[in-house]
Amino acid sequence: MTAQKKDTKIGVYVCHCGTNISSVIDVHALAEFAKGLPHVVLAREYKYMCSDPGQDLIKKDIAEHDLDRVVVAACSPLLHEATFRKAAEMAGLNPFLVQMANIREQVAWVTDDSPSALQKAEAHVAAAVRRVNEHKPLERRSVAITPRVMIVGGGIAGIEAALTLAEANKEVILVEREPSIGGHMSMFDKTFPTLDCAACILTPKMTAVKDEPKIKLMTYSEVESVDGAVGKYKVRVRRKARYVNEDLCVGCMQCIDACIFRKPKFPNEYDQGLAMRKPIYVPFPQAVPPVPVIDPKTCLQFTKGKCKQSCVEACGDRNAIELEKEDTIEQFEVGAIIVATGFKTFDPSVMPYYGYGVLPNVYTSLEIERLVNAAGPTGGKLTLHDGSVPKRVGIVHCVGSRDKNYHAYCSKVCCMYSLKLAHLVKEKTDAEIFNFYIDMRTPGKGFEEFYNRVQNEGVHFIRGKVGEIGPVPSNNGEPSNLMAVKVDDTLLGEIRNVEVDMVILAVALEPQPDVDQVRRMFGMSCSADGFFLEKHPKLAPVNTANDGVFLAGVCQGVKDIPDTVAQASAAAAKAMALIDRGSIELEPNTAEIDEESCSGCKICNNLCPYDAIEYDEEKEVSRVIPELCKGCGTCVAACPAQAITGVHFTNTQIFAEIEGALFDAASAEV
Repeated sequence: MTAQKKDTKIGVYVCHCGTNISSVIDVHALAEFAKGLPHVVLAREYKYMCSDPGQDLIKKDIAEHDLDRVVVAACSPLLHEATFRKAAEMAGLNPFLVQMANIREQVAWVTDDSPSALQKAEAHVAAAVRRVNEHKPLERRSVAITPRVMIVGGGIAGIEAALTLAEANKEVILVEREPSIGGHMSMFDKTFPTLDCAACILTPKMTAVKDEPKIKLMTYSEVESVDGAVGKYKVRVRRKARYVNEDLCVGCMQCIDACIFRKPKFPNEYDQGLAMRKPIYVPFPQAVPPVPVIDPKTCLQFTKGKCKQSCVEACGDRNAIELEKEDTIEQFEVGAIIVATGFKTFDPSVMPYYGYGVLPNVYTSLEIERLVNAAGPTGGKLTLHDGSVPKRVGIVHCVGSRDKNYHAYCSKVCCMYSLKLAHLVKEKTDAEIFNFYIDMRTPGKGFEEFYNRVQNEGVHFIRGKVGEIGPVPSNNGEPSNLMAVKVDDTLLGEIRNVEVDMVILAVALEPQPDVDQVRRMFGMSCSADGFFLEKHPKLAPVNTANDGVFLAGVCQGVKDIPDTVAQASAAAAKAMALIDRGSIELEPNTAEIDEESCSGCKICNNLCPYDAIEYDEEKEVSRVIPELCKGCGTCVAACPAQAITGVHFTNTQIFAEIEGALFDAASAEV
């Protein structure tokens, strides 16, 4: 049994949490139980302990009863530990002499009967009392913050965050892996529900990023590594050679015209492969920067080692073409990072029953976005594979979404962009449009009105999941554009075969393919759906578990453009608040290595997920870097010599907590 201190005075505070706790646990009986625990000098209950009156009660008791330890039996420490620590600190008590007992999530919400709940709550409180008795006063460390923010991703989220920070006179580095910023929004023709021109909204912002002196724009670049910690992140960025000097190029595009490939020959990734490009190209007319890029995988100079280099000749005295250019590595120190890496669309070819990639007139929604766009591969003209105008078009909702075989989540924007495409296709072709939907979800501002508008335009809505799409043979044996969409119409209660000559698959939004690599690089986590996980879904929706790293846009979860812009502004505000402080206090609950006990085996060095342990070659021992350590305890558990201690999670404290959970109130012994 752990020896108890004789001079500590502990106060216990039990929260009703409205009825969240008190409806299951007898909070009065719990408070009475706490009074009988060793070193507890008072125990109180209150309806909302986190409220101002509840906090004032704790402050008053600390002063009047000379309390030197506090236990709060309430909700999860993740939610309000900081609240009660601050209250104790304001009363003159070291904040690390406060311990929470989680009797809401771990007891009240998961226990059916009150007697069992009370018994479990008593164990939690006794454990917290024993543990806090072993706590020691700790002091936070202060670290200076570099007043610079890096934003990873140049879509609308990254653009908005960068401009918001620049407007506040903050230095920003915007890194985008593609040759141009703009992201998916730059591919759209119109935006729902107002049908605003996407380019009209986005292009001025893209230009503003290029012209803003506070923003260092790094396109065609990728983050290679992230070291350091909040306030002083060291980020290495690989700037890929685009073989055209951005500073010397004037955007005349004569190099593209002069290319030995007189006609575009290679699929344009920006146009979803629906149009061709040359080895030297600009992704789209409004690209920022408006500078061509040379693809070394298709340029004859790189693939064959020989070319007339007519692009070099066309550039003339400007000498902007640099075929000998190589990738460069740049390193930056930043105080905060905003991750806005966006999303990719679901590939429906894994669902062969929809015919994508087999039937020529089956398209994804993003491909149709390019085809109806005036700046797209067809100048906005929508035709079938044979050049004819579609007469009957089917739009299949929830392709890859709300499907346990692919993505169980709803992609949120599919219903609305399907309605938008129905309107645009009908406007351009006057075709008969069929929307095959599972449930119509239009929860945003102006969304329901847009749904009604599309209905009034004569678009058909068939409620049911499409099971199969197949070709319809013609009567005379000639090739036919017709396809049969087999759907279980739940409103009519029958299986229908609807003949159409074009199908649009409303595909899901999903995380980027390298999401796992990125989360490891930035010290983040992912939720079950694969998107980056925020620190708290309600109280910290743009923060991550890694201090100083924030999230914006669809990389955090599916959302539309207004929500993306709002979240980007919130992430910028969080980053701004952080760097404006000038310094940040770090939690002291880190690991410590006893150099005399360390054998230098380096097991901890290899296991640390934060690279917070360095090896001293001279002394042949490992050492913790406090600024990087998050106190996760991995090294503590792994050390074979038991040379590592987790501050605030010592063996003494943990064993005391276990003893408390086994405490017998009747005998006052373990």
